[in-house]
Amino acid sequence: MARSANPTVTIVIPARNEARNLEVVLPGLPDVEQIVLVDGNSVDGTIETAQRTRPGITVVRQTRTGKGNALACGFDAAKGDIVVMFDADGSADPREIPAFIDALIAGADFAKGTRFHPEGGSEDITPLRHAGNWMLNALTNILFGTRFSDLCYGYNAFWRDIVPLMELPHGLDAEPGDSMRWGDGFEIETVLNCRVAAAGLSVSEVPSVERPRIFGTTNLRTFADGYRVLVTIMTEWRRHRVRRAATARRPFALAGEMIAEEAA
Repeated sequence: MARSANPTVTIVIPARNEARNLEVVLPGLPDVEQIVLVDGNSVDGTIETAQRTRPGITVVRQTRTGKGNALACGFDAAKGDIVVMFDADGSADPREIPAFIDALIAGADFAKGTRFHPEGGSEDITPLRHAGNWMLNALTNILFGTRFSDLCYGYNAFWRDIVPLMELPHGLDAEPGDSMRWGDGFEIETVLNCRVAAAGLSVSEVPSVERPRIFGTTNLRTFADGYRVLVTIMTEWRRHRVRRAATARRPFALAGEMIAEEAA
């Protein structure tokens, strides 16, 4: 597939009640073709702050709830050749965006941020979460044949043309207020990684340093979220196995149809 050597870029930022953080985060973003803020029914002036701080920003409202739905809506609204997933809480360093773009231009379909690289790191992850991520990451590598070093990290970038291959639940074209669907929640990072692997896409890891949230408190729950990631890995693995088996059976089914036609 031919891709531009000088791609346009869209940064997608899901946000819910992140007005104070966006006042710091948005001015630090590079000048790209489009920045999309996906609002999750904020009540603290998140939209107004974003429009004041970054004039020209594209604002859309997510159709359901959860980070996954917010990202799906943002992907739908994106117009750039490359989409960068960026958190609103200040944990992602905007100076790393060029490295993600370079990895994609060099040939990757998906540029995956990793904190567990000699040039990466985290100022936020606890030893317990680190150990849990290592085990979940190892399980994913065994099941999907990948070489990921950091499964549960949301700082990623990819060519927009691979969005259909991710097969995410409907975003902006969904009926507002629908109940949550698989992939709508915080499992989205794991879902994306598993589906990119299952699709056989080229993945390049990019060293990244995770910073602490600037304002507010994290919604992460070590054990509950770890269990949810485990369930996501196994669910996506079963989905992959079913599809792979169906693909393997298809040539035999077609051959059987041809034989039946010749005999008729």
